[in-house]
Parts: sequence; structure tokens; C-alpha cells
Amino acid sequence: MLKEKLLEDLKESMKEKNTIRKNVVQMVRAAILQVEKDKHIEVSDDKIVEIIAKEAKKRKDSLEDFQKSGREDLIEQINKEIEILNEYLPKQLTQEELEQKIKEIIAEVGATSIKDIGVVMKTAKEKLGASADGKTINEVAKKLLQ
Repeated sequence: MLKEKLLEDLKESMKEKNTIRKNVVQMVRAAILQVEKDKHIEVSDDKIVEIIAKEAKKRKDSLEDFQKSGREDLIEQINKEIEILNEYLPKQLTQEELEQKIKEIIAEVGATSIKDIGVVMKTAKEKLGASADGKTINEVAKKLLQ
């Protein structure tokens, strides 16, 4: 279903001559195709969301480098790409919602110290999926486990 939406969005962006959107959607479709060919599987919507989240993370990481080097032209483009990718991702949790969910996970797995961070992270990534990135989950978990 998400695959079909990407195809429709690609066609629409080509008609509208929206180059950035077209490029982002093509890149996501290429990443999906790569995973399908490498693993000889048909990817599910959940896997597609993971791929999109990974692409968004790559852009967020490169954004920091562009900001350090003062590349305003690239910063603007990357921000637009992140915005487009976020349209396909589930709503991101707020800091308060994330803290609440991680508190529940900590109680569920019985974590008591920072040594238990691995179990908390594993469970959190399974439960929260793409609604929060791993770096943010890790920061909140560390804060709560100290």
C-alpha cells in the first residue's frame, strides 16, 4: 500500500515538475528495490517505514555537517528532503510522550541501572518503531536510568 502511494506521489511530482520531491521519492523507491533484490523478499509497509526512517536519519546526520561548513544552499535542500520523508513516517512522539513510554518499558523489563540500557533500547525500538529515533530513545533512557 505504501509502495503504491510512493509510485503515485512520484507520478504526481513529475507532472508538477517538483524536482526535490521527485528525487526524494525516487531515492526511497530505489532503497526499497535494493532491499527486495538483496534479500529476495517483498517488503512490507513496516519495512518501508524503516527504510524511510533510515533515509531521514542519514539526512539529519549530514545536516549537522552542512551547518558546520555554512552551506546554506544544501541546508535548505536537506531540510526540504527531511520534510518530505517525514510525510511518510508515523507521527513522531513528543519528548513527554517518549519519556512516559520509556518509563513504562523500564518498569516492564525491570531495568534498575544504566547496565540494563541494552534491554531497554531493544524493547523500546521494537515497541516504538519509527515514531522516535534511536538517538533520542537512548538519551531519554540514559537519563531515566541514572
